[in-house]
Amino acid sequence: MSDNLIQKKGESTWYVRLAVPKDVRKAMGGKSVLIQSLKTGLRSEAMTRRLSVLAGWKAQFQAARTGKPLPPDWQESMTGMLETVDRVTKHSKMARIGEAGAAPYVIPDPTEMAQFMEDNPAMVDALKGMIQKGRQTPLGLFKLDDELGKLFKTAVAQRFETHYMPNADQKEEIRMIAAGDGDGIRKVRSPITKQRIATFRQYRETRNVATKTIDQQESKLEKLSAYLAKEGKPLDFDAVSSWLDALKLASKTLTQYLLAGNVFWKWAMKHDIRWREDFKDKANPFENHELPQTRGKERADRQRKDFQTKEIAELHAAALAADHTTLADLILLGTYTGARIEELCQLRTEHVIKPDGIESFDIVDSKTAAGIRVVPIHPALTRIVKRLKKDSKDGYLIPSDSKNKYGIRSDALSKAFGRLKEAHGYGPQHVFHSIRKTVITQLVRAEVQGTLIAELVGHETGTVTFDVYSQGASTAQKLAAISKLPSLDA
Repeated sequence: MSDNLIQKKGESTWYVRLAVPKDVRKAMGGKSVLIQSLKTGLRSEAMTRRLSVLAGWKAQFQAARTGKPLPPDWQESMTGMLETVDRVTKHSKMARIGEAGAAPYVIPDPTEMAQFMEDNPAMVDALKGMIQKGRQTPLGLFKLDDELGKLFKTAVAQRFETHYMPNADQKEEIRMIAAGDGDGIRKVRSPITKQRIATFRQYRETRNVATKTIDQQESKLEKLSAYLAKEGKPLDFDAVSSWLDALKLASKTLTQYLLAGNVFWKWAMKHDIRWREDFKDKANPFENHELPQTRGKERADRQRKDFQTKEIAELHAAALAADHTTLADLILLGTYTGARIEELCQLRTEHVIKPDGIESFDIVDSKTAAGIRVVPIHPALTRIVKRLKKDSKDGYLIPSDSKNKYGIRSDALSKAFGRLKEAHGYGPQHVFHSIRKTVITQLVRAEVQGTLIAELVGHETGTVTFDVYSQGASTAQKLAAISKLPSLDA
C-alpha cells in the first residue's frame, strides 16, 4: 500500500489512506488513520486524485507540529472575548439582585463549551472549588462572580498562547491585553473591527455591489476605525462629527463618508447580533449631520464646463498631431454620441447593430439602467467605425492597454485626455465628460425634444409616462436628432 490506495471489500471505488503520526493525533481529532473516497473506480485516475488529498493532510500535520500563527485581527478577537467575559460577570451580579435583563451575550454552543472545558482541566477544578467556597458566605457569590471572571480571562489568554504560536513580543502583548493598562482598564477600541468589515464586504459582494464601491466604502470605514482607536472615542454622533471636521474635505465628499457609515450601521444592526445588543439604545451616529454649505458662486466655479465645438476640434487635431489616433477617435465618438467615456471603451464590434436598417451603437454596459440604450451612428462616424471594426484585435472598437483593477478600460485614455487638455490650457473644470455637456447643449439648441435628448444620452426623464410606459423614439427619429449635431469642420 505504498501508494496509499485501498479498496473496501465489495466496492470498486478507490480510497486514499494515510496513518496519522502519534504526535499530531490530538490535533486531527484523535484519529489514527485518515481515509477519503476518491470517487473513481479507475486506478489511474485514483493515482492522480490522491496527490492533492495527501498533500492537504500532510500540510495539516505540519501545521499541528509547528503551530498556527496568530490571525491578523487577533487583538480585536481577544479583546472582544474579554469584553464578553466582563458583560457576563456584570449580568450575573445584576441577576443576583433581580435587576438583570436579557443575557447580553450569545450562549456558547454546548460542543464548543465541552471542548473548552477539556482544554482547560485545571480551570474546571478551580471552578468547582470557587463555587463551593462562594456558597459558604452571604457575600461570597458576588466575589465568586469576580473570581470567575478573572479565571475566564486567564483562560482566554492561555487559549491564544496555546492554540497559536506567538513570538515573545506577542506573548507579552497577550498578557497585557488580558490584564488591561496600568489601571486595569483596556483601552477603548473601535467596534468597526477588521473582522466586521470583512464580513460586511462578503455580504455586499453577495448583493452584487460593484467592487469599486465596496473598496471605497471599506477604505472610509477603516479610516473612521483608525480615528476612533487613536482618539479613544466611542462610536457616537460627536465622534463622527469630530472625524468629519478633521478630514477637511468638501461637503460632497463628506456625504460619501457618511453614506459608507450609514450602510455599514444598518447592515450591522440587522445582521450582527453583538452589534445589535451593544447599540440597541443608540441613535445612528451617521445621520443628521450639517455639512458646510457651498455658496452659489463657489458652487458654480466648481462645476464642470462644456467645450465649444471649435475647442473640441482643436483638441482632436492636437491628438492627431501627437500621433494618438485612439484618443482622437475617442474624442470624435464622444462628440457625435454624447456617450460616457467608459461606455465608448466597452463597445465591441458586435455592438454595432442595424435596427430598422440604421447602423447604431448598442450600449449594453452603463452606470445606470437608463444608460442601456441604442444610439444611431452619426454620418460623420461611419468611416471611423468601419475602420475600428476592421482593425479590432480583441473585439473592442477602442483599443486599450489599461490595467485598472476594476476592469475599467477607459482609465489610461482618460488620463491621456487629461494631459492633452491641460497642455492646451484647460483646468479641472474641463474633462472628457465636458464633451457630453457640449452634445446635450447642441441638441437643445437644435430644438430636439427634451425626452429624446434624455433617451440619446441615457438619462431618466423623471416622469412615469416616459420612463416606465413609453417605448421611446424610433431609430429613425433618433438618427434625425443625432444628425443635427454640428460638424467639427463647421
